[in-house]
Amino acid sequence: MTKLVLRADASGTIGAGHVSRMVAYAERAVARGWEVVFAGRVDNAEWLADRFGELSVPVVPSATFEGFDAVVVDHYGLGELREEVNAAGALLVSIEDDVFGRRAADLVVDCGFMPAPRPDDGSGALLRGVAYAPMRDVVRSAREKRRGREEAERPHVTVVLGGGTEWAGTVSALLHALRDTELPFVADVLVRGEPVVPEVVPGQEFRVQPPGPGLLDLLVETDVAVSAAGVTLLELCCLGVPTGVVRLVDNQETGYRGALELGLAAGLGNAAALDDDAVETLRTLLRDTEARWRFSETAMSVVDGQGVDRVLDRIEQMGTE
Repeated sequence: MTKLVLRADASGTIGAGHVSRMVAYAERAVARGWEVVFAGRVDNAEWLADRFGELSVPVVPSATFEGFDAVVVDHYGLGELREEVNAAGALLVSIEDDVFGRRAADLVVDCGFMPAPRPDDGSGALLRGVAYAPMRDVVRSAREKRRGREEAERPHVTVVLGGGTEWAGTVSALLHALRDTELPFVADVLVRGEPVVPEVVPGQEFRVQPPGPGLLDLLVETDVAVSAAGVTLLELCCLGVPTGVVRLVDNQETGYRGALELGLAAGLGNAAALDDDAVETLRTLLRDTEARWRFSETAMSVVDGQGVDRVLDRIEQMGTE
């Protein structure tokens, strides 16, 4: 039996994306009969971490690597680990997002939309591109539920932007941009903190609530999403939800540009400087059903939901070499 450690953290500032990816790895590894342990903090991602309990995956603050076959690290704040992990007799699998979280490893995975050239640091195998994007079981199930759905007469918008309270100000700006389209919609706004909700014009409605386990149910019925260019965008692509994407932090620049170049989402620009172009982009998404269909079909064809299994296949292969 393969024994696997998953190492990541979540917090109000880090967000929940790294833990979300590790949940996807845990699900597919457990389905193969592997023994899995999660090591790290799950603050601000408790609703995601509940899935570890359902899978009987222990959650511990830290773990030694002795006795494990592979260690998957998804963390920007940790440095080089290959020597330590290899000395314990395990393979190091490192998840990186362009230069963020980069370290030498036996197996490097970058599931970005268009990864840039990577310098040779002595790493072993490289798996790069959205073919390796991790998708949780609930995302893959929601993808099937969306097939054949009918769009609402009044577009249903879901705004989901990071896991931390510090993004409430950006959410406020996005809500004002949605209001300024002057088109009808009903919007579910998932945010921690208290964004400023603007006065609406007739036919518009905002419903604000914290993020939680009901996100996928909302996205099944969503006509247009507004998201940052991180883990959630990959999930939206897998689901086929037409999305207006915003650059929230610096490490999302490559993903943002890649998503636009591949035709997977509509660009809203930098979160710190939303302008009239963002309003016009949102207006197009709300009223142009043909544009939404194109984004949906393209995104679903590129992000197919099988990424984790491709990585685990390679881990198994490396374990027999």
